[in-house]
Amino acid sequence: MVYWDSTASLVLGESSLEAQELARRIVEIASDRQASDIVLLDIRPIATVADYFVVLSTASERQMTAVVREVEQSLRNNDGIRPLRTEGQASSGWVLMDYGDVIVHLFSAEQRGFYRLEELWSAAVPLVRVQ
Repeated sequence: MVYWDSTASLVLGESSLEAQELARRIVEIASDRQASDIVLLDIRPIATVADYFVVLSTASERQMTAVVREVEQSLRNNDGIRPLRTEGQASSGWVLMDYGDVIVHLFSAEQRGFYRLEELWSAAVPLVRVQ
């Protein structure tokens, strides 16, 4: 069973996975799947919708599908964590994975340029950048 405790960390039975640790794990998984221009943004000072955004690009629809699948499977198999919801499809060039305090935005290069999410959230603190 997955629920949120009062300190906003994801609790899984007896153990908890802090939001920043979860975000960093997602960055590692995406990097292992050859996602590019990965950015981990700390949005806590400027938003209440989440604590962290992970923004990344993929080179193809197939790669985006692989990254989504690997993030979902790795977190589910290793930690019992599932996204609260997933929006979009690889064929559209954009997928959002909502893990509560961590929101993952996967973009094709074209869609990332169109949405310019980092500009929109320019006041956020970048914690990790993987080129």
